Amino acid sequence: MSHTSLQRTRSANEIDDARAERAARAAIAALATQLDATTKDNAVWDDAYTAIGSPSAADWAYENWGKTSADYPLYDGAIVIGPDGRAISAYSKGNPFQPLEYFGKAFDRQIKAAARPQSTPLLNFFRTETGIALVATLAIQPFEATAELPKLSVLSFYKELTPAVIDTLSDEHELEGLRLQSTPEPGLLNAAIKDIDGAPIAYLVWPSKAPGSAVFHKVYPYVAAAAGILVLFLGGVLLAGASETRRLRRLAEAARIEANHDSLSGLLNRHGLLNRLEQSDSSGPAVSLYLIDLDGFKAVNDAWGHAVGDELIHIVAKALQRCHPEILASARLGGDEFALLQFGSASDREIEESILRLFVDPFKIGGRTIEVGASIGIAARTGSVTPLELLRRADMALYRAKENGKGQAVAYDVELDRERQRLAELESELRSAISDGVIEPVFQPLVCASRGTIIGLEALARWRNIAGEISPEVFIPLAEKSGLIDALGVHMLRTSISHAKNWPQLSLSVNVSPIQLCNPGFAAQVTAVLQELAFDPNHLTLEITESVLMTNPDQARRSIDQLRQIGIKFALDDFGCGYASIGALRQFGFDRMKIDRSLVAGLEEGANGVDVLRATVALAIALDIPVTAEGIETRRQAEILRDSGCDQFQGYLVGKPMSAGEVQDRLRQEAAAA
Repeated sequence: MSHTSLQRTRSANEIDDARAERAARAAIAALATQLDATTKDNAVWDDAYTAIGSPSAADWAYENWGKTSADYPLYDGAIVIGPDGRAISAYSKGNPFQPLEYFGKAFDRQIKAAARPQSTPLLNFFRTETGIALVATLAIQPFEATAELPKLSVLSFYKELTPAVIDTLSDEHELEGLRLQSTPEPGLLNAAIKDIDGAPIAYLVWPSKAPGSAVFHKVYPYVAAAAGILVLFLGGVLLAGASETRRLRRLAEAARIEANHDSLSGLLNRHGLLNRLEQSDSSGPAVSLYLIDLDGFKAVNDAWGHAVGDELIHIVAKALQRCHPEILASARLGGDEFALLQFGSASDREIEESILRLFVDPFKIGGRTIEVGASIGIAARTGSVTPLELLRRADMALYRAKENGKGQAVAYDVELDRERQRLAELESELRSAISDGVIEPVFQPLVCASRGTIIGLEALARWRNIAGEISPEVFIPLAEKSGLIDALGVHMLRTSISHAKNWPQLSLSVNVSPIQLCNPGFAAQVTAVLQELAFDPNHLTLEITESVLMTNPDQARRSIDQLRQIGIKFALDDFGCGYASIGALRQFGFDRMKIDRSLVAGLEEGANGVDVLRATVALAIALDIPVTAEGIETRRQAEILRDSGCDQFQGYLVGKPMSAGEVQDRLRQEAAAA
């Protein structure tokens, strides 16, 4: 074999080996891109940010990520690490596991590096107990932060480089014989898999195709006689190179599409939507953005599992794309939230009706009949509004639509921003009011139905700021949404007990938010306050509403049982206006029920109102639970309620909310009259 022939053969082999090495790097990059997009889709998600900050974080993480890992093709495990560094949820293939033991100490470094708002996940390979895994980590954060965020929880997805995954990479990137080894093998091509410190921890290895050698051996008998064969050979190599170049371009285009599209629905993702808005000409046709959030989607996942939920997402995505001729771009922003871009002159109402019409009939999936609805937020591009600002406005409108109830559509108005600013300012004032002790209790008497004397007091929160008195119907929901309800609850309990110690002959009732009761540390907080103020637990009743029986009954039951053990009683407030079942009432065994004021007001509506109230009281008595009637304003109401079996009254007829000093005066008057 001549020197020239050897050189040409070697050149052909080197060209193909270089191609194969680029393909191996592209295979690793494609795997990383897919996990990157999946992690970003799940971590930058308003619903996830809210849920992971709530008492039910572990349950929510399991239902949405942990359970899915059992058979989900995009990841093998999901880990949520809280701001304190502890694992909130960690599941591998649907089973709980210890991530630090599995990935090693370097995993903790990745978690700490990712625990701040950022747009791109951290991706690194780790050596595990069973092999090599690619881990993507990103802080769980809202789409748009309206204020500085606290230290965030972190979501990690990982994908094992199993033989099946390696086989898929081999097929997709034409790397025949590709396998994963701990060390490179002489005579084989290889690509290093590096860890977080840049050190090789494994190698992808595969045999060289050596196309130059193969071709040369075939043509060698003719080389001496036909120099033209060499020309054809080199031409073949050049053609192969051109073909490879085209293939790499196709791979690059596929990667670009993948980076801008949602892997489940095929629609644009958030990044792709923003790019589409950037490309649209602000001087062209009018552009409106519609954000759609599915009503009832979580119930579908809970009832039928994520496979059915994913199929529903796929069906809805296809339907939204075709809902109106002026919808020229559609996206899935994460979870069950979609976006549509309208280019044209059709009215908001026309597009809105086209969207809502899709959800009139139930969806059919695998023989199941599934009903979901939609809430819609709308924002129109005006002037030089940036894509991010347009998305923020539509999100504001969607938030208001969901607050208004299911199946609603709301268009952005600047008043939404003003209201949000007012709420932000009010939240800041509320935080200061709690820490400064500005919010104070007033006390409404609980009166014995037979004797008419005060036997207890219900503490009610009152807040007066510079603008005047702020209704509890405003600041208590605000405290619940902003995470201040625990601090407010403890403040009210401590302040109310401080006054109630002066009235040892009376019981004290204090309202408790469902969010407080579902906090695992709630029982300890109440016990600490009682011990601090040396107050008899037997004189304290905590009032809760029926909603706590529906949202998190297990945690509520644990808190109730712990506090019952030290003598605290529990009353079910507003009974008759909710949906608590008789079974739930029996299970919780309340010490008292308070009939909702709407039933008392219904006494003025005729015989039907009387019958409903008597049936409600009879139900409580049948369950051996004494009954308090609240909202009593007339003597006729009091007489009917007394005859029906209520042993305790509350309302303006028997006593309005009063300050601690007024309570003292009322007790002195009763003592003098006695």
